[in-house]
Amino acid sequence: MTTRPGAAYPTLGLHPPAGSTPSRAQTREQLSRATYDLLVIGGGILGISTAWHAAQSGLRVALVDAADFAGATSSASSKLLHGGLRYLQTGAVKLVAENHLERRAVSREVAPHLANPLTFYLPVYKGGPHGAAKLGAGVFAYSALSAFGDGVGHLLSPARARRDVPELRTENLKAVAVYGDGQMNDSRMALMTVRAAVEAGAVVLNHAEVTGLRFTRGRVTGAELKDRLEGTEFGVDARLVLNATGPWVDRLRRMEDPGAAPSVRLSKGAHLVLKRTSPWRAALATPIDKYRITFALPWEDMLLLGTTDEAFEGDPADVAVTERDTAQILDEAAFSVRDRQLDRSLITYAFAGLRVLPGGPGDTSKAKRETVVSEGRGGMLSVAGGKWTTFRHIGRTVVEKLAALPGRPLGEDMEPVSALPGRLPLPGIANPRAVAHRLLVDGPAPGPRMAADTARHLATHYGSLAFDVARLANEDPALAERIHPDAPEVWAQVVYARDHEWAVTVDDVLRRRTTLTVRGLDTEEVRSRTRRLLEARR
Repeated sequence: MTTRPGAAYPTLGLHPPAGSTPSRAQTREQLSRATYDLLVIGGGILGISTAWHAAQSGLRVALVDAADFAGATSSASSKLLHGGLRYLQTGAVKLVAENHLERRAVSREVAPHLANPLTFYLPVYKGGPHGAAKLGAGVFAYSALSAFGDGVGHLLSPARARRDVPELRTENLKAVAVYGDGQMNDSRMALMTVRAAVEAGAVVLNHAEVTGLRFTRGRVTGAELKDRLEGTEFGVDARLVLNATGPWVDRLRRMEDPGAAPSVRLSKGAHLVLKRTSPWRAALATPIDKYRITFALPWEDMLLLGTTDEAFEGDPADVAVTERDTAQILDEAAFSVRDRQLDRSLITYAFAGLRVLPGGPGDTSKAKRETVVSEGRGGMLSVAGGKWTTFRHIGRTVVEKLAALPGRPLGEDMEPVSALPGRLPLPGIANPRAVAHRLLVDGPAPGPRMAADTARHLATHYGSLAFDVARLANEDPALAERIHPDAPEVWAQVVYARDHEWAVTVDDVLRRRTTLTVRGLDTEEVRSRTRRLLEARR
């Protein structure tokens, strides 16, 4: 499975297989002909999780997004499933324990194929904001709140830490505190949750922008939409509409009520992705001041640095990483990372997302990461905020609120949330090591076996669904070729994204269904061949 320069791509997956997702035209027709119990506007993880749990409850659910699923904040996170070590400093012990509970559920029972444990080293430097004794006690308490499921938080010698993180700066390093958390690919986690919602009965469409709301006797009863790719206008009727548009939540609220006051404020978090100069077997979480921590995370065979935290005003679509952001991230990383790893030539990608925080004054870095739920004068519910780690809990909580609404507009038709499976797994659940082994052992014959890095990549991004991707590669040798020689992805993933994962644009595939853009490998040749594959289905 290696790329041959100038290799021909004779068939290249031009014929979509049986069992593909409906076409956009078919989905628009389905959306416009029915009346749904719940229309969720916004395909970030909060809206996706709500749609998933609502569909499980027996509701007829539609989910739409103006861009791609997880196309904004939900794919611009720090990629962590964590309890929130810094919350201990504010005394939020119950919150940390709840976060740990959800983290363990996702990592072990809901999506072990998409999440993995990650050891964190918290360096203690001379003159730093926290002493070794305080941090040692903190990581012990943190691990206790997770029932010591990731080991016991403790202190480590600088020499030992340097063996696991070769680029760790050891000048004036007094000690290193150790604790455990988790990591994920946020785009893939969101996408599998969309798939779970669809398997539960939801109808979904991305790249469908709300142009207006429908009203019946003053109540919001649906939305007018426009397919941003094909220009087709259509509408969706629903008994209840949920506004889960994240940074755009107040914009949609003003469609319901032009005089609606702002309900949230926004904070920008920027990140950098760099090539690694050496292997990392642990992540760094370095205190910058009393409240802020900067991360250096091994992720997808790269290094992820961040994040910033500053108030943002303006159009959320305009959020971007500035030179100031880049300089700040590199300067803060330099507290604990050696200079050679922070050379700007190693940067492959930069991204920024917007945290949605409760409205009010004060420093955004000190604001609570809580979920805000409100009801407008037309009966539209708006929900925003929260943490990636607790996405399942938030979805269940919102559905519980829907069931308890005055007049019970939905409650009489819903299965109680308490009756739902507590830890229903996401599609593809499997042991990724076992999947990777089978991909290697059961490869096509005759012909070259699947490369080990490709097998690992498919197993940790698709779980057991990796066998469906491998089947495409087995049936068409052209699809078994690497998309780029420096990455594990193969062309079969593009076809699979097109036919089974609602990918319709090049960025849908290269930025969110795969990591090629993040790796800096989305060359013009790669983009043009991807575009050809996507257009083959239309």
